[in-house]
Amino acid sequence: MQNSILKKITPHLIALGILFVLTIVFLKPVVFEGKRLSQHDVKMWQGMSKEIIDWHEKTGHYPLWTNSMYSGMPAYQISMPTPANWMENVNDFLWLGLPTPANVVFMLFAGFYLLLITLRFDWRLSLAGSLAFAFCTYNFIIIQAGHNSKIHAIALMPFVLAGILITLRGNLFRGGVLTAFAFALEVHANHVQIAYYLMMGIVVLMISEAVFAFKEKKILPFVKSAVVIALAAVLAILPSITTIWATYEYGKYSTRGPSELHEKKESTGLDKDYAYGWSYGIGETMTLLIPNFKGGAGNTELSKSSALYKAMENNGAGAQANQFIQNAPTYWGDQPSTSGPTYAGAIVVFLFILGLFIVEGRDKWWLLTATLLSIMLAWGKNFESFSNLFFFYFPGYNMFRTVSMMLTLASLTMPLLAMLAVKKLVEAKSPSIYKKQLLNSLYIVGGICAVFILVPGISGNFVSSADENFKQYDWLVAALREDRASLLRMDALRSLFFVAVAFSLLWFFMKGKLKAQVFYISLAAAFLVDGWSVNKRYLNDSYFVPQGKAEKPFEPSQADLQIMQDTSYFRVMNTTVSTFNDASTSYFHKSIGGYHGAKLKRYQELVEAQITKGNMKVLDMLNMKYVIQQDKEGQPFAVPNPEAMGNAWFVNDYRFVINADSELSALTGLNPRTSAIIDERFKNELKGLEITVDSSATIKLTSYSPDQLAYHYTAKGEQLAVFSDIYYPAGWNAYVDGKLLPHIRVNYVLRAMKVPSGTHDIVFKFEPTVYQNGERIALAGSSLLMVLGALAVFFAVRKKKEA
Repeated sequence: MQNSILKKITPHLIALGILFVLTIVFLKPVVFEGKRLSQHDVKMWQGMSKEIIDWHEKTGHYPLWTNSMYSGMPAYQISMPTPANWMENVNDFLWLGLPTPANVVFMLFAGFYLLLITLRFDWRLSLAGSLAFAFCTYNFIIIQAGHNSKIHAIALMPFVLAGILITLRGNLFRGGVLTAFAFALEVHANHVQIAYYLMMGIVVLMISEAVFAFKEKKILPFVKSAVVIALAAVLAILPSITTIWATYEYGKYSTRGPSELHEKKESTGLDKDYAYGWSYGIGETMTLLIPNFKGGAGNTELSKSSALYKAMENNGAGAQANQFIQNAPTYWGDQPSTSGPTYAGAIVVFLFILGLFIVEGRDKWWLLTATLLSIMLAWGKNFESFSNLFFFYFPGYNMFRTVSMMLTLASLTMPLLAMLAVKKLVEAKSPSIYKKQLLNSLYIVGGICAVFILVPGISGNFVSSADENFKQYDWLVAALREDRASLLRMDALRSLFFVAVAFSLLWFFMKGKLKAQVFYISLAAAFLVDGWSVNKRYLNDSYFVPQGKAEKPFEPSQADLQIMQDTSYFRVMNTTVSTFNDASTSYFHKSIGGYHGAKLKRYQELVEAQITKGNMKVLDMLNMKYVIQQDKEGQPFAVPNPEAMGNAWFVNDYRFVINADSELSALTGLNPRTSAIIDERFKNELKGLEITVDSSATIKLTSYSPDQLAYHYTAKGEQLAVFSDIYYPAGWNAYVDGKLLPHIRVNYVLRAMKVPSGTHDIVFKFEPTVYQNGERIALAGSSLLMVLGALAVFFAVRKKKEA
């Protein structure tokens, strides 16, 4: 029996070994040289999480709140420990000890390989298909950008689909357990948007299965499978319930949740214009076949033979030409900017079209429907009537931005249908019966490439918004547009070549002139060469830096060093960077700004309505003690703000307003040092308060930790104390001499509370019940999932022995 098992698993070990080698060769600077990627979002994360991690290293306590960004926010979406979620351990096992991002690239390969094996593909064909899926350019573009949770979630999509398909085939226990584990890992990856898009694809699959079950009068087996899949999904959520629950709770108060401002009531989630900001152009969809259809990345390195270089030399700008062509603005698509196109692969597109001709039944229709849904929703504002149906009526859809990300679903469904087409052809008793369909696919896909080789101008006028920066140089703009046309033409020729290669392989196989073994190897090689060469445009050795530099992404300026001499608790506003879209300041200081896709909504509204309009009083009440500015030489320097109001103060009077609109607008002209604006919903908490103005009253911060602030005060009468920290209703508790007392929101974002006369101590503690309760449920969910996994292995081994 052992020999039989070894014989069965040996081909899979060989395939995974090949994929392992390809992974480490593609990412050799990481694996062999100890380097790390210089990833923008990872740098930003290091800035965001610096206070949290430093505090943990200093005290052993992991705070769930940080004051280093946006004047304070929960740490749920930055760095939150969830030890009860054992999926972290399972995930580490699957990564085989590989460093980031080699671990996730190997998972991209392995996941699709497993999916094809579950669909009974030959292991060699599965190997080829794994290359087709993994080498979609979007995967490597986001790796380079540092979107680690996103690529992690994408890599797990095939695992989830494999489990579901096994369950639908009738293997309820094994398929259900695999679905539960795979989806638990998907949820643990903590990229809700990718998981949401995957679920949209699964909904399409389940609807398709329901329709066919009804037609075939197999409703009961389908219902059983659907129930198992639903139970598996519920179980999969439990290990990550802490993160999910905390995210859900925080989402209600973040930019992903509804606004209380009447002018922003159109959506219960993100503003539509913001959500549709990165919409894929309808014509831009051609990048699935031709990578440089819209100029590639926002900026591309051109050669000295380019029209731009020659034009600069001819117009007296030769000295700047070498530098300018290294970062030429070649992109002319509909998005504000891009790091590169979503290129599915010319061979994948060709085989996908072939699949539409020769793949029959349910597989074709759900994959086609999911692909079209993915593409059309990625168009966003460019197909607004369709997108709005989902934005306003599909639960949760309006919580996400960058709708072009929806193409990740197509990057799964297209190679799957493509490989099903190949499987159909190679397993046919007489492959030549598909000769006509193969030729038609060549005519369609190859014909499209040929048209753009011969007449690239039919794609558009090659005009980019970036051209406005050079409008005084007509010759330069003309040269840029010529180069954009050239990029399209050359990549169309490139794609035609790979289409021709795939066609030739299939043609010779059909004619019996190519053995299956040679065909499999050749197809895998074609996928590899196509994907490898394009992805090296966006992730090559130049993006890697020594490990020490990656671990310490920011060096303090003289301004930073000056401010760091002040050890009190205050905030900094850095105007030398994009203040509210950059976390480098948070690496050294507690920042007014930051970098995060889901900041607190009220804070964002305060920024838009008051801070960006220059209301210094608002910055004063946020205890902004220093501003970092730039001198004439571009060097940063620190300017103290003597009007910063400190950590807490007593006001002389307060005024109630009827709603959020009134509360926000009332900050204009307000002196927050003496007065407070309060929403009338907090009237009961201040009932009976008559402020006794006491010039001798004092209140000061006595101890600081990110999630616990202690104050000592003395006052002759009842007071309204205002604190320069952000009000967040889901977790912060206020204690006076150890007794829990209510606190309220004032001035749109700050904390305040009615305090009794005398000498007392106030302690604010962040004690979110969602965390403690979530961890208890997560532990139970992790334990149950592990027991089911062990049972699945036990039954599989026993079945092998009995056989």
